[in-house]
Amino acid sequence: MATEATGISHPLLVDDFLQHRRYQLRLADAARTADTLVCLPTGLGKTAVSLLVTANRLHEAGGTALFLAPTKPLVQQHAEFYREALEIPDEEIVVFTGEVRPDDRAALWERARVVIATPQVVENDLVGNRISLRDVTHLTFDECHRATGDYAYVYIAERYHADAADPLVTGMSASPGGDTEEIETVCTNLGLRNVEVMTEDDADVSEYTHDTDVRWVEVDLPEEVIAIRDALNAVIVDRLEKLKSIGVTNTTSPDLSQRDLNEMRGQLKRMMDNDQSDGYKGMSTHAEVMKLRRAVELVETQSVESVRRYFERQRNAARSSGASKASQRMIADPKVREAMRQAESFDGLHPKFSQARILLAETLGINDGERAILFTESRDTAEALVEFLAASFDVRKFVGQGDKEGSDGMTQKQQQETLDDFRAGEFEVLVSTSVAEEGLDVPEVDLVCFYEPVPTAIRSIQRKGRTGRQASGEVVVLMAADTRDEAFFWISRRREKRMERELADLKAATGEIESTVGGGDQSGLDAFAGPGAGDNGDTDDSGDGGDDVPDGANADNADAGDADADDGASSGDAPAALTDFAADAREGGGDDDGDETVDGGANDAEADDAEANDGGDDAVVATAGVDGGVEVVIDQRELDSAIAKSLSTRDGLVTRLETLAVGDYVLSDRVAVERKSAADFVDSMLDADRSLFTQVGELSRAYARPVVVVEGTNLYGQRDIDPNAIRGALSALAIDFGVSVLRTEDETDTTELLATIARREQETRDREVSVHGEKTTKTRAEQQEYVVSAIADIGPVTARSLLEHFGSVEAVMTAPEDDLLAVDGVGAVTAERIRGVIGASYEP
Repeated sequence: MATEATGISHPLLVDDFLQHRRYQLRLADAARTADTLVCLPTGLGKTAVSLLVTANRLHEAGGTALFLAPTKPLVQQHAEFYREALEIPDEEIVVFTGEVRPDDRAALWERARVVIATPQVVENDLVGNRISLRDVTHLTFDECHRATGDYAYVYIAERYHADAADPLVTGMSASPGGDTEEIETVCTNLGLRNVEVMTEDDADVSEYTHDTDVRWVEVDLPEEVIAIRDALNAVIVDRLEKLKSIGVTNTTSPDLSQRDLNEMRGQLKRMMDNDQSDGYKGMSTHAEVMKLRRAVELVETQSVESVRRYFERQRNAARSSGASKASQRMIADPKVREAMRQAESFDGLHPKFSQARILLAETLGINDGERAILFTESRDTAEALVEFLAASFDVRKFVGQGDKEGSDGMTQKQQQETLDDFRAGEFEVLVSTSVAEEGLDVPEVDLVCFYEPVPTAIRSIQRKGRTGRQASGEVVVLMAADTRDEAFFWISRRREKRMERELADLKAATGEIESTVGGGDQSGLDAFAGPGAGDNGDTDDSGDGGDDVPDGANADNADAGDADADDGASSGDAPAALTDFAADAREGGGDDDGDETVDGGANDAEADDAEANDGGDDAVVATAGVDGGVEVVIDQRELDSAIAKSLSTRDGLVTRLETLAVGDYVLSDRVAVERKSAADFVDSMLDADRSLFTQVGELSRAYARPVVVVEGTNLYGQRDIDPNAIRGALSALAIDFGVSVLRTEDETDTTELLATIARREQETRDREVSVHGEKTTKTRAEQQEYVVSAIADIGPVTARSLLEHFGSVEAVMTAPEDDLLAVDGVGAVTAERIRGVIGASYEP
């Protein structure tokens, strides 16, 4: 790839589209030869680095490039950037988000050269066996600092290193983590072995950066707001007294730290695990403290309007069916009710509102600025600020897509139009929640105002990156005196300084980190910076990320819980009583007996501990694109658990996603499984809207061998329910519905059980998978019970009682209400419902 004075030339790049910047070329040269973490300050073109690597890989290795960004607006922005920058037909640069139908995504994948997607969609498509990563030659994780825990990035990276024939990964971030250990975790999770860091102090970088002035402005709360806060704090002190009495805290100060609260919760959890009644009561009280602290934070740091809306939501929650005792107690407390009354009667403004208006007037009026961004953590506050500022400025909001907490979100189209208008100067003030913080190509502005301090270094640095790209700008942080804002202020100051120090330390420690994560010798070939230099035998591929044009801000990334390691099969003879229940019976036997081979599956690796596989001997054998093997059909709603991802990485298992009418997992034409956590099992016993027995009834009518899996070890300690009531429900499932009820300890145990049943059904019993089920023919008595049980959802037990009493379905149907009342188990309400259904006119 040759370079010219004003731009970069490459067969797959639009001539002179990218400005020639030596630091970008150096980073791209390193990233094209190894799986690399690229750290570069916000606004300096991380996306351009990824684009250079992508262009090189597609030109030399062919295949497909996959770029992952965490939000839909970012995906759309990156797609526009790549279509402008690459000499590739627009239709071969495709977008994958949840708005594209799964079947359409599968077709688009086959013909795409560049795919730009949200990680959750790719994760779902991998679990659903719709796409294969085999031919992906470059995978970019933008904002890769998110690659921790169970975020989708971690799972995708594991699958990629296992599946791809010629992989290369690039991770990009302006702020990769708080310490060396965090950075090593990100590198391990994504399989990155090379670390490249540039800071604003580097000579190649400094000429493209400008000063960003940070100023803290303190405001004082009015007496009315302090009175509301003090009333809520008094309730917190009362609840902490109760927690102190059971020995989980030594303080009753309402200003205790989040760490103290987390430790308290841990102690309560251990008490619950030991079936101590104080643990359950204490956990409910702890939940109340958390809710009250949120209210205090809102009234102190946000606005009285925010706390009004919060109380209204809590009031509605307390009135709903299945409401928690914490919500009900809090709303009923006289001191809380008094605080609510004071909030309702307060007609003033939080002082931050007027201070924000003053800052905007100074920037846009006195100083002739053009644009400003006002960030806030609360959507309620964002909407109130837009309404307040609209009288003085041309202002719009920018919030997330989901409707939540009584607030309407913005569609992807609305978000994009808002940013386009802001960039074009159609309005001057953007009031945004955190959705615009990371990587989104918001144009440089004259002022970034934080409505509240941001204690997390990553988020704070990303926000400040919105100013200072092309010219000097100002960052102002508003802080309410004698509130949590002050704590956040000191945390923020400390973390900002630590981040600056750690980026410098990271630059000095790259060799040590590379050694820890398995980095090798880097050739440092100057493929991008030197004339005539071009390709190279890259061994790994990384996804592309699109950001600024051409300075590309980075899109955020996230981490996903790793999928489990594949089963290691060990076969051998076993006693007949055990082999009857084996997972694998590749040899022998009929349906009920015969020798079967036991599959000794290894336990799955847990998400936080698993390393991204580099394709060695222990590589996960993926099933994406494979038609054979044992199939497990998974309901879309189960993607929130780690089970689907774990099953998708098992050798010999093929997973498929469907929206199932009944059940969570289909394992054969006769076996479907409804999975319930212990808490969910008890909740569904009590919730009329999603009755356990209605769900199981539908399951048993569709499948001959329905199974309910109850997951968790604390079934009898949920919600202060009498254990005998739970035992009664379990008995009813087994006896009245004919359902097999199986217990598992956790998601890993459930995964093993599902794999075992699926293999036993499909390999041993030679049965096929059908999402429509195969129900055996009912006897006449069963059909009669089915008809009667469907009347007003009275269920099988009452149906049998009615049939035994009246002798026929016809007699039940014609029985007057008084005769119905004579049947054991039929009360006035049930009798009225039966007659109401039978006797009412049909009105479709």
